[in-house]
Amino acid sequence: MKIVVVGGTGLIGSKVTSLLSARAHEVVVASPSTGVNSVTGEGLEAALRGAHVVVDVTNAPSFDPSEVMKFFKASTRNLMAAEKTAGVKHHVLLSIVGTDGLPGNGYFVAKAAQEALIEESGIPYTIVRATQFMEFMGTIADAGTSGGEARLSIGHFQPIAADDLAELLVEAVTSPPVNAIVDVAGSERGRMCDIIARYLEAIGDPRKVIADPAAGYFGSALAQNSLVPLGKARLGATKLEDWATKRKAA
Repeated sequence: MKIVVVGGTGLIGSKVTSLLSARAHEVVVASPSTGVNSVTGEGLEAALRGAHVVVDVTNAPSFDPSEVMKFFKASTRNLMAAEKTAGVKHHVLLSIVGTDGLPGNGYFVAKAAQEALIEESGIPYTIVRATQFMEFMGTIADAGTSGGEARLSIGHFQPIAADDLAELLVEAVTSPPVNAIVDVAGSERGRMCDIIARYLEAIGDPRKVIADPAAGYFGSALAQNSLVPLGKARLGATKLEDWATKRKAA
């Protein structure tokens, strides 16, 4: 198949591209650095010509709520229009578990709006909602750190390794569209404070983690299950300490 990976130079996109290429698919990497801009529409028509599947793993360049919303709406509308012209048969979106459950988080709200545009487009689709990447745990810890202590939420947390997520995305890309949301998550669920404490210990980070019921997620209040799948989910195989050990050695 010809598969276009929009955002194909990023963390997940580059892994998806490598996996698909290894399976002998014709892969087009679509990003501003390759002359394709989904927000402006530049290069989309040529990139999508003859494509069977489009995978959207784009990431907004800003966390400002209004800018994020503008980015995902413009990008998705342009993609849907170009895909209809090209006759694309399957649109796969990488989204976030809990997009419809954190109304105080502008990024999640924008992803929910993006999902709605895809669901209403008429193009067959699969929306893959993932939990937070293990690669993002350090950033979460940093956001909660003050004076050598990281105050982190007691809400449930189930991070997934980027390699596992890429494999699960490729499964979705190479399967028929389901016209539904598919949740994917890591193999272990626990309190955010506990899991990130284990990560910091595994990499030799001396910060003390404080379990804080009032701690949210980048300014958003969290319920116990805001960031984890509520029903059936596909799970990655990588264990936290194995991933952390490998990352520390890299």
